[in-house]
Amino acid sequence: MFVTHLSLADFRSYELVEVPLAAGVTVFTGANGQGKTNLVEAVEFLATLGSHRVASEAPLVRAGAERALVRARVQAGLDDERSLLLEIEIVAGRANRASLNRSPLRRARDLLGALRVVLFSPEDLAIVKGDPSERRRFIDELTTARWPRLAGVRADYDRVLRQRSTLLKSLSGRSGRSVGPEAAATLDVWDGQLATLGAELVAARLVTLDELQPLLASAYADIAPTNNVAAAVYKSSSAVTSQAAVAELATVLSDRMAQRRPEEIARGQCLVGPHRDDLTLNLGELPAKGYASHGESWSYALALRLAAFGLLRADGVEPVLILDDVFAELDEDRRRRLAERVAGAEQVLITAAVAADVPDVLSGRRFTVQSAHVEPVE
Repeated sequence: MFVTHLSLADFRSYELVEVPLAAGVTVFTGANGQGKTNLVEAVEFLATLGSHRVASEAPLVRAGAERALVRARVQAGLDDERSLLLEIEIVAGRANRASLNRSPLRRARDLLGALRVVLFSPEDLAIVKGDPSERRRFIDELTTARWPRLAGVRADYDRVLRQRSTLLKSLSGRSGRSVGPEAAATLDVWDGQLATLGAELVAARLVTLDELQPLLASAYADIAPTNNVAAAVYKSSSAVTSQAAVAELATVLSDRMAQRRPEEIARGQCLVGPHRDDLTLNLGELPAKGYASHGESWSYALALRLAAFGLLRADGVEPVLILDDVFAELDEDRRRRLAERVAGAEQVLITAAVAADVPDVLSGRRFTVQSAHVEPVE
């Protein structure tokens, strides 16, 4: 799978741009702030309906414009000339509109799965060093890339979580025994829905993490020359320790909510569920967070993305690999190791402020980006 053409209108700094792409390596170079990352962010948004740089969509629309348009032609593979035309219209504060081969889709999330992308950027350091939400986002984005229907499950889970949280907040400060029968019955309903939806998410996370483990270990060992044993462990708020059937996980979550209901009511918070879980990222015998050096943390974050890339490949999908401003943060040895690892990908999109930072093994098409103008390098 690779992108053969990218069109942007009023996206970020681009009023209008057309970028012809191809399989293999493409490098965008230019000084900081010229629009390199905006190009690969647009590809990412088509694949995930999200951005690694911002939480809201308002910044994606060019200042002064009402909406942004992102369009890409995607070819199925090197030996498969079938192609799809993906398009999404972004309007801040309103639901996005998406189309596939010019046919409107009922929901924007129906576009998920048509293009698959694995992106590594400086922001990924937060997966290792940041809050649990960063690690949850990593594993959830990967599970959704593998099984796009989980986007709907995640949306439904978030909706029920908000409703249950609102009720708990209204009851906060009370003891479990002082809650009226009506509120208790409503909580029972939310508990059941949260457990059912949460079990699907946890099951997908556990399966994905288990299959990711050997790929993570291999990727880190290839990148880092020393202290190179990496592993990830699921840390559950509901005492889930291993893979299980969805129905069994739902029972575990439901039982745990019942046990902690008095505490949840007193604190006015949902304390059980995948929204409270975490991944413990270990390097050797120690957790990477707090113990790994800056270089080790970078290598770990990169290994996670490369493992995700390998997992999607193992699923039979060749995702687009994006390396956004990565090489400047790596020493020469890690640059070489990374380049050798990704050189065989079907399509690699790279951004770099300095062309010399990109190892020669990643030779390919090159563009310069200056003031939101993209020019090929002959």
